[in-house]
Amino acid sequence: MTSQLQGAIERHFAAGPAAISDPEAMTAFLELRAALESGQVRAAEPDPASPSGWRVNAWVKQGILLGFRLGVLEASASGALSFVDKHTYPARLFSADDGIRIVPGGSSVRSGAYVARGVVCMPPMYINAGAYVDEGAMVDSHALVGSCAQIGKRVHLSAAAQIGGVLEPVNASPVVIEDDVLVGGNCGVYEGTIVRRGAVLAAGTILTRGTPLFDLVTGAVLRAQGELPLIVPENAVVVPGARAVTKGKGQEWGLSLYTPAIVKYRDEKTDLSTALEDLLR
Repeated sequence: MTSQLQGAIERHFAAGPAAISDPEAMTAFLELRAALESGQVRAAEPDPASPSGWRVNAWVKQGILLGFRLGVLEASASGALSFVDKHTYPARLFSADDGIRIVPGGSSVRSGAYVARGVVCMPPMYINAGAYVDEGAMVDSHALVGSCAQIGKRVHLSAAAQIGGVLEPVNASPVVIEDDVLVGGNCGVYEGTIVRRGAVLAAGTILTRGTPLFDLVTGAVLRAQGELPLIVPENAVVVPGARAVTKGKGQEWGLSLYTPAIVKYRDEKTDLSTALEDLLR
């Protein structure tokens, strides 16, 4: 079924504006949206054969973009609040049988996003289309899970954490946060960065494709290279840091630039910092 759906999505996406008047295009998109919401298909998935350990499913991202192309503006309301968005991406509705806690207070999950049982959503937070949030994760207040971002099991996205999304180019890797990662408050993870399982990002850490990551434990400087994004090692503890400017006006003025640094690798003492998370469940 997946191969047939992939073929249909690729065909209708390639048709461009002509797909708008083709009812089969809408049928294919709605099938993809349902498959995304059930977790049957993903914008990216683990792949041991890939250098990064993850494979991008470009056709899924094509299907998400197809949904925007097919959508028309539609008004909706929730109490006294009114909204206008593409009719192909309404807010998802949940029931108690889904096993997901969505605490009252202004949160939203867009259609086409997968949210597993046991996920906790603290208001206000937002999960965008194509995202995948696995079992036991917590999305805290003011946190964002962007389009196609992949969030693993038991991940804690602390208050105001921003996980960037990506739809175009369709072959670009989304941000991946693997199992058991703690993302501190006001962190930002963008541009396809992969955070390996068990890592801890201290509050205020910013990671992008252009950000060098200094490993104070091993002496290595980690960077994105070619098609490989920045990859944070397993169990790394990353904190915001600074490095001195050593030439030009920056040196003359005594300036320093932001840089994240790995200060240690996770151990039992580090795990104590996540004990509160278990009490909140």
